[in-house]
Amino acid sequence: MAASVGERRRALLALSVGVFCIQLDSFGLNLALARIGRDLNADGSGLPWVISAYLLSTGTLMLGAGRLGDLFGRRRLLVAGLALFGAASLACALAATLPFLVGARVAQGAGAALIMPVGLSLLTNVYPSDLRGRATGWALGIGGIATACGPFIGGALTEAVSWRALFWLGVPLAALGAVCASRTAESYDTGAARTLDRRGLLTATAALAVLGVLIDRGPALPRPAAFGGVLLVAVLLFLFVRHERTAPHPLVRLTLFHNGPYMALTLAGAAANTATVMFLFVVPLTLQGQWGLSVASAGTAFLAPALAMALAGPVAGRAPARAAVPLMLSCLGTGALALGTLPTASSLTAFLATATVGSAVLGVANALTLIATQAVVRPERAGEASGVTKTTITVAAGLGVGLAGTVTGRLDEAGAGAAYGGVLRITAAVCGTACLLLGIWRALGTRRARGPLRIPGARATRARTGRAGGDDAAPPGCGSGP
Repeated sequence: MAASVGERRRALLALSVGVFCIQLDSFGLNLALARIGRDLNADGSGLPWVISAYLLSTGTLMLGAGRLGDLFGRRRLLVAGLALFGAASLACALAATLPFLVGARVAQGAGAALIMPVGLSLLTNVYPSDLRGRATGWALGIGGIATACGPFIGGALTEAVSWRALFWLGVPLAALGAVCASRTAESYDTGAARTLDRRGLLTATAALAVLGVLIDRGPALPRPAAFGGVLLVAVLLFLFVRHERTAPHPLVRLTLFHNGPYMALTLAGAAANTATVMFLFVVPLTLQGQWGLSVASAGTAFLAPALAMALAGPVAGRAPARAAVPLMLSCLGTGALALGTLPTASSLTAFLATATVGSAVLGVANALTLIATQAVVRPERAGEASGVTKTTITVAAGLGVGLAGTVTGRLDEAGAGAAYGGVLRITAAVCGTACLLLGIWRALGTRRARGPLRIPGARATRARTGRAGGDDAAPPGCGSGP
């Protein structure tokens, strides 16, 4: 039975609140770590785990969470994720020691891992195809506000009240989201057996956990330990793939990776997400360093880029499915140009104008990744697809955070301006390379295809499979998209 308008709106509100909380707690504590250390009598070596534990937990668990929602109920899992996030936020607000705070942040990350892929797949299934892209775009746009403004919101709350206020804010918001989610329509993958692929879940989660630690702590690890970690990740991924090929009810159907448009948009989105993380790290610090603004003034100056990123979600949601690849190409190309130009800005006005353009196109690219990949897969397996997509772009974001961390170690040697400018140029090169590869892929796909394509760049496999993009591509009617 189709979901009512009220159920759709409650599902949208639940995901919007969840995404806002997740992004705020991802970026809001960067300026609060020193105060947390003083309040909890913790030394500086353990403080980065306040952020790392949350990001590692989220990235590790999202792959399995998406498919769990498909099998056992997307509404049920979304309510559970919001409830866990709210309870963990309460624990964070009451934490009296650093180990307790880090443990609560792990639980927060587990809740976030449920909210994102499950919430996206819920919207995909409760909204009709002509509206789901717009709905998802609005949810991601609201999250974009927290992404862009998170450091300034967290810094302001820390200065005015306490770092605990950031966590207290998440408690009523998560409760509101859970209530809304509980009053929406339930949906499952009705064609799948209610059987959990435990071996696949275990090997994939273990591989992602080790990979996350390597990304986060790799530079500080001894070379033998780092090499052993890389080898362990490779072995676990090999075991995962071998098992998934023969499992009767796999966690991830490997045919998903034969879906050309899905893979192209996911990998392009990973590049865009990495660029976004670097942009959000460097630009606020440049406003305070090179341009000499206070934290409050930098936050005010960054309002225009933040607003542009927030509006990017709804803009991406209105793009038709067949325009997804061309739009992604435009965003990556423009993003590369903006990021490469920022270090040469001759005035603060020019810097902010360029940053606003860069923020807008990167925001569109990130939102488009999550919207368009849902439009090119079957709705009943939307959770599986969103879990893979979110895991991929989160790992890419982790790489971006790791690269950003190397900047702080080079400041005394190269100077802040030179170091930040170098990172922006590297980020521009990442965007430009992704744009070039995506353009080549699309050109090759267009040359091979015969007749009009339903999805730009899709391989002409309809003669063999009955539809473009492989077994997990969206069937007729599901790919018309946003």
